[in-house]
Amino acid sequence: MERPGGARVVGSASGTADTAASAGTTVAGVFCAALAGARPGELLDLDEDAAHHVRVRRLAPGDAVRVVDGAGRVALGALASSDRRTARVQVERVERHERAPGVRLLVPVADRERMLWLAEKAVELGLVAWHPVMWERSRSVAGRGEGEGFGAKVRARMAAALVQSGGTWLPEIAAERPLPAVLAALGEGDRVVLDTAGASLAGQRMGATVTAALGPEGGLVPAERELLAAAGFRPVSLSVNV
Repeated sequence: MERPGGARVVGSASGTADTAASAGTTVAGVFCAALAGARPGELLDLDEDAAHHVRVRRLAPGDAVRVVDGAGRVALGALASSDRRTARVQVERVERHERAPGVRLLVPVADRERMLWLAEKAVELGLVAWHPVMWERSRSVAGRGEGEGFGAKVRARMAAALVQSGGTWLPEIAAERPLPAVLAALGEGDRVVLDTAGASLAGQRMGATVTAALGPEGGLVPAERELLAAAGFRPVSLSVNV
């Protein structure tokens, strides 16, 4: 049977799964984008990527599983079955988490591996939006992270970090754009640009949502600083004045 959102619920299993989750043992995390149809007491087919993850982790039927979709839904249960192509979870409980406010990051288009590392750590810290900026000095970077293919790698790295950190929401992920286009699309909230010459962030009062701009290697050019200032960004540093 098809449920809205793409998850296929294949019916109810008899009885209640006696999962390791209820026994307090380790729960394996899995990312699956199609969770809108998950229902307690039913068997849920995982998507192909999630089923592959189950095989890589060598999970066995009965192992406790926490399935997250990156959009606030979490299904808790036990692995019911798996083979070379499919995996099914006996769902015991479904949770829905609201997205909390947090930090939107204007990240520089830079070296691919550095961007992927930053994407991973940003998710672990609870980032809510990822906006790659093609700064003036980004254009001279060899092997920079850009394009749809790289965007897919960023999302995959973020999904893995979400599972590892126990989070529930993936950041909103935008395509790389020049600074004026990024600024035009930003929402409300406090705006800061990280700058070693700025006032210390320690002790400053911030709203629930903050947009933080991180410049490229070599720093911002004067025109970019002017655009940020005109858009309400103020320079701050992470240093602590003692």
